[in-house]
Amino acid sequence: ELGEVEAGLGACEGVREAVVVAREDVPGDKRLVGYVVAKAGHTLDSTTLRSELKGRLPEYMVPSALVVLEALPLNANGKVDRKALPEPEQLEGDARGFTAPRTPTEQQLASIWSELLGAKQVGLGDSFFELGGHSLLATQAISRIRQTFQVELPLRALFEDAVLERLAARIDLAVHAGSGVRMPPLVPVARTDALPLSFAQQRLWFLDQLEPGGTSYNIPTAVRLSGELDVGALRRTFGELVRRHESLRTTFRALSGSPVQVVAPASEVPLTWVDLSGEADGEARAQALAEEEVRRPFDLERGPLFRVTLIRLSDVEHVLLLSVHHIVSDGWSRGVLVREVASLYGAYSTGQPSPLPELAVQYADYAAWQRDWLRGEVLEAQLAYWKRQLGGAPHALELPTDRPRPAVQTFRGSSCSVTMPLSLRDALWALSREEGATPFMTLLAAWQVLLSRYSGQDDISVGTPIAGRNRTELEGLIGFFINTLVLRTHVAGDATFRQVLRQVREVALGAYAHQEVPFEKLVEELKPERDMSRSSLFQVMFSLQNAPLPVAQLPTGLRLQPVDAEGDTAKFELSLDMGDRGQGLSASLEYNTDLFDAATAQRMLKHFSVLLEGIAARPDARVLDLPMLGEAERQRVLVEWNDTDVALPAEQGIAERFAAQARLTPDALAVVAPGEEALTYGALEAQANQLAHHLRSQGVGPEVLVGVCLERTPRLLVALLGILKAGGAYVPLDPSYP
Repeated sequence: ELGEVEAGLGACEGVREAVVVAREDVPGDKRLVGYVVAKAGHTLDSTTLRSELKGRLPEYMVPSALVVLEALPLNANGKVDRKALPEPEQLEGDARGFTAPRTPTEQQLASIWSELLGAKQVGLGDSFFELGGHSLLATQAISRIRQTFQVELPLRALFEDAVLERLAARIDLAVHAGSGVRMPPLVPVARTDALPLSFAQQRLWFLDQLEPGGTSYNIPTAVRLSGELDVGALRRTFGELVRRHESLRTTFRALSGSPVQVVAPASEVPLTWVDLSGEADGEARAQALAEEEVRRPFDLERGPLFRVTLIRLSDVEHVLLLSVHHIVSDGWSRGVLVREVASLYGAYSTGQPSPLPELAVQYADYAAWQRDWLRGEVLEAQLAYWKRQLGGAPHALELPTDRPRPAVQTFRGSSCSVTMPLSLRDALWALSREEGATPFMTLLAAWQVLLSRYSGQDDISVGTPIAGRNRTELEGLIGFFINTLVLRTHVAGDATFRQVLRQVREVALGAYAHQEVPFEKLVEELKPERDMSRSSLFQVMFSLQNAPLPVAQLPTGLRLQPVDAEGDTAKFELSLDMGDRGQGLSASLEYNTDLFDAATAQRMLKHFSVLLEGIAARPDARVLDLPMLGEAERQRVLVEWNDTDVALPAEQGIAERFAAQARLTPDALAVVAPGEEALTYGALEAQANQLAHHLRSQGVGPEVLVGVCLERTPRLLVALLGILKAGGAYVPLDPSYP
């Protein structure tokens, strides 16, 4: 595996040479250390390299320390002298001015950061975000601070005091002031009474009642299994997984008109077996089966709401299809599921018991807790923020579409993607650090600028998912915790991008502080204008994936690699999903195919790429001055499409040329309008001539102006052409004027 790690490190941007060693400097702590030499003209830093490697290698194969050297030490034979490689801690610590935590609060906080960020050392002067933190990890950090110190700090505290020493001092002040935990404890509830649904579950249940059998809320996960597979251990794995997580054996039914959760006893999970090992096109068939699985509906009342299909491609290649309904799962849950499958299978395939601790609470406990806590003054205080924040927001984002909007919103969709260079990612990440913002905030600000430029509107509301797991007890559960926040930004044309980013930062921090209100409750309270053709409050989504599905290499040699299982649905008009994949900044745009063509979506991604390059180069430029067109498109739009010079006969005007065309094709359609009589060239010419004779009898001729106040119908063309034939000039008047 050292060779695989060295190859991955050597393929990173800007790396000329790389070597990896396994050190045992601390007894029982076997660690990988990577040493790299930069290519000419490149600079390397360990944080960027580690981030890139996480997109290439399993977590356990990413070196715990990375050291940048001017050159690798060589022995007399010209080979790397591994004994001469320097100690990593000393070099990295000295380079960043490492000072060890001193007080108990500093030491406990450093331990929390180290666990979350995967950092071996966290010093007093280290910044949470410079060590790799982002909004999701910040939420987890605040949750652990609440649990460890029994104080309630707002998420904003971590952004305002991101350096460990300052945040520790803030925690001490909060402890001294008695800023205790305000949330009630999350504890198991009795299973003797009816189990309520969470707010999010209730909305999906109602949607399913309106349109049973829909597949818009199916969550597919496909995992490629490479190596010898023990099918018996795999069956046992899923049996234990479903036993551990009640949500995977939950169904829903109405009781006295209200929905309740019904948790079935644990039992063996049906595993559908498909053998394609003898098929020449096995890979294509497996992909087709994955796509079919995405479109298979669930029955929320009868269940099961979790399905497992194993496709055999060969003795050492299988594809595992996992499909679950959104009402019992979410994006975070997919990661929990894959990690637990890897842990359980790794144990069972080697004759070991389950290594996973029992779960303290289940999803039904959370639903009851949410219903009990989020009411009265707590709910009103949260809702008051959202009413102020979203009051007076535009009803809709009016993006130009390729086709008329259907009267009822549809969910047919597709997607396209692009990967942007590492250099752009690094520049945007640096801008984020300058402004005390996260990459999510920077990319969201850029996306809202693009939407403003496309729509011509300066008040832009975008939806974004948030994990909704701001308590440590929820991090390991499979269930529907995800919430949707509506982030509203005013994109003034004379504002610089840096100013827009600062506004987005404040909006995001305010939203995070009031994330407890379920989106479904927000819609219910705000009562937005009802429009069956659009989603409520926002029509465009944005997300930055900071928690990709894990890759697992098991001791038995089996490798679990998640693969894409694409669907053909789109919950919103546009959904931009971005991620730092190590090789660059990825962007995937999901679009509603009843509104947009594939070429339009691809062009939008290209415009976004150019806009991001402009932002990275000139963050202080006005947003209206930032580029969106690439050089080739700029040449085509501004030069080629405007090269419309045509040599016309000097003695002929529009009236004469139209008359000539009418003589050539008198029966060809000239104008068609819905609900109106269509006119041929001959008929339009005859009616225009008749009008021209009348106008001349009224004194119309050269230099005479004739007012025209008509709707856009064939009569308007008759009038305009008749005035020109009479020798006059027309003055269009808007019929909507008073």
